[in-house]
Amino acid sequence: MLLEVADKPFLEHQLVRLREQGVEEVVLCVGFLGETIEERFADGRSHGIRIRYSYDGPKLLGTGGAIRKALPLLGDAFFVMYGDSYLRIDFAEVESAFRRLGKPGLMTLFHNRDLWDTSNVCYADGAIQRYDKALRDAGMQHIDYGLSVFKAEVFTEYPADEVLDLARVMRDLVDRGEMAGFEARERFYEIGSHEGLRELNEFLDSGQKQGAR
Repeated sequence: MLLEVADKPFLEHQLVRLREQGVEEVVLCVGFLGETIEERFADGRSHGIRIRYSYDGPKLLGTGGAIRKALPLLGDAFFVMYGDSYLRIDFAEVESAFRRLGKPGLMTLFHNRDLWDTSNVCYADGAIQRYDKALRDAGMQHIDYGLSVFKAEVFTEYPADEVLDLARVMRDLVDRGEMAGFEARERFYEIGSHEGLRELNEFLDSGQKQGAR
């Protein structure tokens, strides 16, 4: 989150993007060296957004376990966004789809076709047929885009303070037919690889140069 991208910490770009989408409050799930992030961004007031922090503690809990621990800070339903993804998507449209489709979870998807990363979702006829990040097949032409919406009750069925992969939670919902899908129209950016970092640097730099004209 503190990695420099286009001359700013990545999290700063994220907060600007979230604020533009009307987000007023963020809960950061942090683990090792999370204090460094809190020292840098504090309560978010200087960035026009409220930030609260949920720490894993002495044991890393995985993304799903961290969300489970953060539930007291979250509402009845909430967005979940990966810490290394930069997304150009309309949050209001995603929220509207979540409410309209009426399922406890919603996964945003992109018709990736293994272009930006390895596809892991089979999506057809407006429904998620299969999701698996380990066992992939040719029918998987979409990818988990990096933004989801959940009802809090989804996580309460799992034990507290235990390691839990978010992919397991999402796969369980898909297997039960309880995960809605929303297809994103624009590609995602990520900083988890050198190539992804280079592409996001170029994208953000080009936007800043256009804005300066």
